[in-house]
Parts: sequence; C-alpha cells; structure tokens
Amino acid sequence: MKHTMAKLAVLTLAFATLLCGAAFAADTIRVGSKDFTENEIVAELYALALEDAGYDVERTMDISSSVIHTSIVNNEIDLYPEYTGTGLISILKLDPITDPDEVYETVKEAYADQFDLVWLDYAQANDGQGLFISKKASDEYGITTISQLQEHAADLRFASQGEFDEREDGLPGLEKVYGPFDWASSKVYDNGLKYQVVESDEADVSPAYTTEGRLSETDKFVLLEDDKQVWPPYNLAPVVRGEVLEANPEIEEILKKVNDTLDTATVTALNAQVDVDKEEYEDVAEEYWESIR
Repeated sequence: MKHTMAKLAVLTLAFATLLCGAAFAADTIRVGSKDFTENEIVAELYALALEDAGYDVERTMDISSSVIHTSIVNNEIDLYPEYTGTGLISILKLDPITDPDEVYETVKEAYADQFDLVWLDYAQANDGQGLFISKKASDEYGITTISQLQEHAADLRFASQGEFDEREDGLPGLEKVYGPFDWASSKVYDNGLKYQVVESDEADVSPAYTTEGRLSETDKFVLLEDDKQVWPPYNLAPVVRGEVLEANPEIEEILKKVNDTLDTATVTALNAQVDVDKEEYEDVAEEYWESIR
C-alpha cells in the first residue's frame, strides 16, 4: 500500500507539473491600443507577431488615450504602443525635450522606477506636431523646411485651427525659434477640412500631425522639416509590464521585428489605407505583417 501511495504521489506530482507547464505555455499576452487608427494598426501588428511566435493574445482595442496608462498600471493589459513625447509630457509631466534619444532614455528610466513598466526600443516613426504645405507652393517657393516657410510667410495663406495660434507648442513656440510668421492671410478652419482647404487652393499651409494618412499624397502635400527642432519627438515604442517581460524575455525581439520596419512614411501609408481608402485596420495590419514576417 505504501508503494502504491508513493507511486500515486509521484504520478500526481508529475501530472501537476505537466499541467503547470502547459498553463505557462498557454499564458495569454493582453495587447491594448488607444482609440485611433495608427495605434490600432500598430497594436494589431504586435498581436500578430506574438501569435506568430506561439503566444495566445487577448486584444483590448480602442482604450481611451486618457486612461490607457492607468489600464496597464492596473494590470488590465500587458503591453501597448505608446509615444515617447506622450510619456514625457502627458504622463511624467516633464518639460519638452527635442532629442529623441534623450526623451527615450528619460521615459525609460522613469517608467521603470515609478511604474515597473519597460519601454522597448523605439521606432523611427514620429507622430508629432508638424506643418504641411501644398506641393504647388512648395515647388513655387522652394519650401521644404519650416525655416524656408518663415522666410516666405508673407506669400502664403495659413489655414489655422484657432488653438494652434495660441498654444505654447503651436505658433508662439515656433516664433520664439524661427521668428515671426507674417502670413499673407490667416483664417480659422475646422481641423477636418484642412486638406480639402489646401487642396482646393483656398490656403497654402496648415498644421498637422506628422503621420496623418493624407500626407501620403505627396503629389499634393509636403510635410515640412522642423529643421530647428522646436517640437519634441513622439516616437512609437511598445510599453510592457515588467513582470510580463521578465517571464517572457523573447517578447523584446518579437516586437523589435515590427518596430524596426516602422518609419514615418510607412506609418503614414498604413494610416492612409484605413483613413483614406477605408480599409479595416485588421486587414491592413495583417497584409503588412505578411510582408515583413
């Protein structure tokens, strides 16, 4: 009887160990996204890469940008795509920094210390503040940078969204560095109309975020280089819960395979497939993943 009980105990222990191993192998990685196109696409790319590597993935998309940081801190998701400038200014409440590496190192250190969150390597894609000009005006005046824009401001019509003229990180911030922008005219338009207004030759220049889908139409619009680096960078990077990465260190290389391919032009083109061509973000992400896997 003792031998039988001992054998049963060994078998029970072995079975339990097997189950624990199976449970560990089947652990689900919870991927979240913010509630806009670009973040959905990138989060879906992360999810597809993890699934391709053998992980089960639970998706929680369209979390409000204002609460997604709280979601990961509260252990509701395990990782999501974040922007270095958002981490620096919106979460950590620090002053803007314009050097991409310095911003990254600052948020990486602070997030690890304060939240036990890890910033993995950032992508070259930068979804920050910018200005675009019509291709026609760019060609006519030879304008590809904000310095050149400032020199020719008197020849150009500005399509503002109102608040840009007042925000410290808008026109006032630009003028501190580049000098005054004495536009030929300046009118306030709804943000959703800016490309239509410039395309129809009612204005020449407008503010934009640097990965907006319509900026992929380079035959119509030119995104200007912030050559004096007024605006802080908003580079994309995965933010991961520390304990999840510690238990699954291979996640770093899996997501790096995605992030290494994402520059500003690529992300802009992906956004355009959804926002301009009206494709589903899941389909766009899957097609892109198949091209880089």
